[in-house]
Amino acid sequence: MGQYLLSVYGVEGEEAPSAEVMQQMFDQVDRFNAKLREQGAWVFAGGLHPADTATVVDATKGETVVTDGPFAEAKEQIGGFWVIAAPDLDAAMKWAAEGSAACLGPVEVRPFQDEPEA
Repeated sequence: MGQYLLSVYGVEGEEAPSAEVMQQMFDQVDRFNAKLREQGAWVFAGGLHPADTATVVDATKGETVVTDGPFAEAKEQIGGFWVIAAPDLDAAMKWAAEGSAACLGPVEVRPFQDEPEA
């Protein structure tokens, strides 16, 4: 069984949902998370603070440089994620469709790399 990252994206600058819609999303995501757990697909999940709270640390040139803000200069930013266990990409995409419906946003699916054999 492989692991997959289901990333939830939002568009920077879009109007935030109303409190009522946010509560609906939270309730739906709670039910989705419970289903993931019940069916043994849950590994980990979390929501993230807005992208403007990010800090980038770059030590690739021998000196550590720290900058504020997200690394990617894009209007779409990751807002949360699930790490799930699924037998294949098709199963992961079915979970992603349910997650997308629950959080009312698009979900990107990416497989984790296999661990190298020792």
